[in-house]
Amino acid sequence: MTTLKAEPEFIRQTNVLETLVRHWAFWVCFILFSFSYPIYKSVYRILPPELPIISKVPDFQLISENGQRFGSADLRGRVYLANFVFARCPTVCPKMLGELQKIQKRVRGTGKKVAIVTFTVDPENDTERVLFDLARKHDANPYVWTFLTGSDKEAMFNLYRDGFKVGVEQNPKDMFDIAHSEKIVLVDAENRVRGFYAFDTNSVNQLMIDVGLLINRPSTKE
Repeated sequence: MTTLKAEPEFIRQTNVLETLVRHWAFWVCFILFSFSYPIYKSVYRILPPELPIISKVPDFQLISENGQRFGSADLRGRVYLANFVFARCPTVCPKMLGELQKIQKRVRGTGKKVAIVTFTVDPENDTERVLFDLARKHDANPYVWTFLTGSDKEAMFNLYRDGFKVGVEQNPKDMFDIAHSEKIVLVDAENRVRGFYAFDTNSVNQLMIDVGLLINRPSTKE
């Protein structure tokens, strides 16, 4: 009778990695690293350079779409986005206001830290009632987005040119033709102009980044 020889038993060798993973000390180190590395990165991260200080906007007081006096004192301590339109504008202004409506949704998580201010370049026509209708048309939140007009057109134009550093000019031969800036002006909590942005996607995304920098980093004094 033939006796079968038993096959030698195969013993699998445990490699170094498996041994390490099975050890409790590995998981202690892993958990500590997982929690500490993000903290280290946040503490030692390199922030983008400070935005330039372009100009200081002088104190102003105008009239809001609700018929209330509103000005730089009401904006003190808030970063705000300024833009310039007029209600009779048939082309670029409706597009800008539509984009600002989207931007309003993007800044709503900032609470009272960010405001949007739309200045009319046609105060003779853009009364409080006209601006009120314009604000409602674009679902403007009155706690975030304010529309401003005034009675002194020359003083308003000087504010736009000298304070916000934007161009504005009315064609003396055509009262409906008002050349004005098509940019968003970023103003910090100390009422200083810090940047100009177009309404295209890339520019608006950069604007949102810069808004975040201004509201999250200590103020830079002049």
